[in-house]
Amino acid sequence: MSLAAKSFEEAVYEPFTRSSPEEDIAILQERFSRDGYLYLPGALRASVAPVLSDMLSVLSPHIHWNKSIGTPVLAGEPFFESDPLWDALYPEIQALESLHRLFHSPKVQQLMTLVAGEETFVYPMKMARIAAPRKLGYETPPHQDAFSHHAGPSMAGIWIALHDADTDMGRLTILPGSHVHGVRKVFEAQGVGGVQCEIYPEETLWHVSDVTAGDVIIFHSQTVHRAQPNVDAQRVRLSVDTRFCDHGAPVFSTNLEPHHGWRIPRLDWDYVYRDWQHRDLCYYWRDYPALF
Repeated sequence: MSLAAKSFEEAVYEPFTRSSPEEDIAILQERFSRDGYLYLPGALRASVAPVLSDMLSVLSPHIHWNKSIGTPVLAGEPFFESDPLWDALYPEIQALESLHRLFHSPKVQQLMTLVAGEETFVYPMKMARIAAPRKLGYETPPHQDAFSHHAGPSMAGIWIALHDADTDMGRLTILPGSHVHGVRKVFEAQGVGGVQCEIYPEETLWHVSDVTAGDVIIFHSQTVHRAQPNVDAQRVRLSVDTRFCDHGAPVFSTNLEPHHGWRIPRLDWDYVYRDWQHRDLCYYWRDYPALF
């Protein structure tokens, strides 16, 4: 029997287990195998500023940077992923060259090899997250990427904090060790993705921490994760993520479209690439040998 979504406030929370890219890779891979994730504080601290700046330029005047508190804040009414305003803004976020290029940088590629082989394939689909305040009940429910991305166990996710975020701002939360039970049943649920996966009665311990700009979380495709609600009055949490796998592992065709390209008419790769300064990453995935 699984826990209902409403019972998640009864969960027990402990901080993420901290890791460092400087640790022995055998130790990191053992930890990843045990917990289903690696938390790498500050691993990309020097890399995220251009992406944050570009996202805020697109989101203005609806969301802007508040210098006094050091976070993005909402101006006006909150909006949710797939709301009309979100749909109007999101193609411009998807078209940011800095968003896509971040995940192909040598530093990020190096982090990916901590849990994968020496050569990785970065999924074309890159995601930007906008967790607005005062939209309770619309946060991402517990789920596994193995289901939503039709992916095997060699796929992993990499999530990057673009700025500091604390307990009120809708933090990413991990169910440690949940990957060992395979792919779970899913049920309809409100929130991003529209489904939640089964949670077993004994699974009450979740890992979560406040994050700072450039913190990275890498998680197994079967690791259950979710977003806490953003209960702040005005602060917005912005983050970015994608998926990757060992080079040569199968990649399902739905991962080859821009994020939400299946439902926003103008959001295709020609639109995304139209103003890029460099063309080396345009359609880089077309020659990948294991698309299906």
